[in-house]
Amino acid sequence: MSTPATQTTDGASEAIRTALVATDRPAPAGRLEAAIAFGWRGMLKIKHVPEQLLDVTVTPVMFLLMFTYLFGGAIEGSTSEYLQFVLPGVLVVAVVFTTVYSGIAINTDLTKGVVDRFRSLPIWRPAPLLGALMGDCVRYLLGATVIVVLGFILGYDAEGGLPGVLAAVGLVIVFSFGLSWIFQTMGLLMRSPNAVMNAGFMAIFPITFLSNVYVEPETLPSGLEAFVNANPISFLVDACRGLMDGNAAGADIAVALGTAALLTAVFAPITVRLYGRASA
Repeated sequence: MSTPATQTTDGASEAIRTALVATDRPAPAGRLEAAIAFGWRGMLKIKHVPEQLLDVTVTPVMFLLMFTYLFGGAIEGSTSEYLQFVLPGVLVVAVVFTTVYSGIAINTDLTKGVVDRFRSLPIWRPAPLLGALMGDCVRYLLGATVIVVLGFILGYDAEGGLPGVLAAVGLVIVFSFGLSWIFQTMGLLMRSPNAVMNAGFMAIFPITFLSNVYVEPETLPSGLEAFVNANPISFLVDACRGLMDGNAAGADIAVALGTAALLTAVFAPITVRLYGRASA
């Protein structure tokens, strides 16, 4: 014989079943909607742990102040003249360095089992990856804004005006978006976030420092000069300098955009494939 409590429970269960059956099933999220949702997830992580923004706020400031006031006089003879030269390069370095954290974030989700949960959802498979990069682009924009604002405070003169500055920032973000796919691939291949961070910075340091960010290539040994002139980061820096000075070369912009497109075309499919096979 059923007790009153059992009858109440059965009645509640039946009511739930009836409500579920009578309600139309929600339409599955579209590709863009799903990606935006995961991008918002990245923003919420920053909201709850704002210390994550130290790498895009404090670090760029240290880079700009240190190189301008420690080496500016020795390199250009004047810190103000060196600021005109180095600021676009530091803008590139500050944002490009942040791309490593794309791989760290995906590896953290992988090692904690979050990736397995996402893979079980009825969503477009690349949505978590694309959404994470969309969220990272907000971080890139924040880091770029910090550098530009500080540069203007220190006396940087952008002859290209606001349109040139905005175009340079946009170009750096697009390039960094393409570069981030490499580190997402790395994050899915390595075993721990620390391993991704170490390997990522080992890769990012040479391509940023062996470039025209801090010195003119003509001042370097011939072999190193050839490497610097072929480095895609150098083309990106030249494009940013040109845009901010109002005399951008179309070839530099084309190389920067082409490199971003090539990196995305090569590493995005690899990342999606690894993501589909990944398990904690």
